Amino acid sequence: MNFHLTQIPERTVRPRTHGLTMVNDKGLSVADARNLISGAGPYVDLVKLAFGTPLVTSGLAEKIRIFQDAGVPVYFGGLLFEAFVIRNQFDDYLALLKEYGITTIEVSDGSIDIPHVEKCGYIEKLAKYGTVFSEVGSKDKDREHITPPYQWIKLMKAELEAGASYIVAEARETGTVGLYRNSGEVREGLVQEILTRVPAEKILWEAPQKDQQLYFLTLIGANANLGNINPAEVIALEAMRIGLRGDTFDLYLKP
Repeated sequence: MNFHLTQIPERTVRPRTHGLTMVNDKGLSVADARNLISGAGPYVDLVKLAFGTPLVTSGLAEKIRIFQDAGVPVYFGGLLFEAFVIRNQFDDYLALLKEYGITTIEVSDGSIDIPHVEKCGYIEKLAKYGTVFSEVGSKDKDREHITPPYQWIKLMKAELEAGASYIVAEARETGTVGLYRNSGEVREGLVQEILTRVPAEKILWEAPQKDQQLYFLTLIGANANLGNINPAEVIALEAMRIGLRGDTFDLYLKP
């Protein structure tokens, strides 16, 4: 930090195991990647190359190298994993991970149906290659079939047992599915019930909207794991984490 203020909450430091900020890269250029690291590097813990963007991104290898050289793990979004699986190209996916030196891996089933036992099998295999982030809650995009909290918990625990290091609680880039209602409002009962059975340190909450970020920071504290953060919002989020944004200004001040 550039100067000293009292009553600032203690933040974990990179490489963090919790208090993570995951940036959602929907097509940053090589220059954008350099600028992100230059301006916000200490607060970027992970970069997700969203959905199918790695296939069509210019300078992909160079961009990945910029992040990796800065000590920031890069990973492909779960949709790309699914795209390989549905085409029976799982071995090709493993080869792709090795080609780009990627050791953080997302497993999801939001676009295709994968039996849960099979999904856990993929987690178990991929955990031998690196750190697995396994996504839960994507099926809740179908508003007629909302997954009850006990099922979220069951899936989360099974996927952690299969070898996932973290569970990604789904919201998509819009923040209007999974954890949230159509309006973006947090399904508070769901979140609070999950936290009775699954440690907060093991959950990466997708929270692209400011009010969603505020909810988790207020509930869990400055070191909540937050994902799907816009690259331009990393510094603003870090300020909010430590009580230096209007929404959290009073959060850590002693009476």
